[in-house]
Amino acid sequence: MTIELHSWNTPNGRKISVALEEMGLPYTVVPVNITKGAQMQPDFLAISPNNKIPAIVDSDGPDGTKVSVFESGAILLYLGEKTGRFLPPSLAKRIPVLEWLMWQVGGFGPMPGQVHHFIALDNDTDRAYGLKRFSDETKRLYGVLDRRLARHDFVAGELSVADFAILGWAWRHERHKVTLDDFPHVKRWYETLMARPAVQRGFSVKLD
Repeated sequence: MTIELHSWNTPNGRKISVALEEMGLPYTVVPVNITKGAQMQPDFLAISPNNKIPAIVDSDGPDGTKVSVFESGAILLYLGEKTGRFLPPSLAKRIPVLEWLMWQVGGFGPMPGQVHHFIALDNDTDRAYGLKRFSDETKRLYGVLDRRLARHDFVAGELSVADFAILGWAWRHERHKVTLDDFPHVKRWYETLMARPAVQRGFSVKLD
C-alpha cells in the first residue's frame, strides 16, 4: 500500500519526504498549494484540522485500518513506530530522540519561520524589531544544536527522526540568514545528512 503525502515545498514538508525515503516506504505526493489557500479546503481539513501541511493518509495503518496523521512531529513518530526505523525501541534511547524532536517543533522551526516572515516585509520600521528578535533567537538555537553535535554524530546519538525534523529547517539556513561556517558541528552534520542518497531523493521529489 502507498502512503499519501499531502504537502508543499516547505521545511515541514521536506521532513516527511526525507523520512519516507530513508524508511523505504512507497508514497505518492498530493500537492496542497498553500499559496492559493488549498489548505483551507474541506477535504484537507478532514485530515488536517489545523489547516497546516503536511499530513499523511496511510491505507495500511494499525491493524490494517486506514488512518490519517497531521503535524510533522506526529507523522515522524508514527512512521518510526510503523517501520521500527530511526526510533529506538528502548525507552532510554528514545528519550533524546523525543527531546530533540520537541526542541525542533517548539523552537527550531517557529523561530526561523518568524525570520522568514519579517525579512520579507518591505517597510523597514515594521521589519526591524521582529527581525532582530527572531534572528537572535534563531542563532541561539543554532548554537544549542552546535554544542550538542560537538559531542554526538547525530542529535540523539544514532540517526533518528529527530534529525529529519531538524534538517527540514536547517535546509533553509540561507533564507534565515545563517552561515553554517559559524556553526562547524552543525555544518558537518548537515553535509553528512545531505550526502545520503535517500535524503537527496527526499529533497528532490516534487512537492509543489
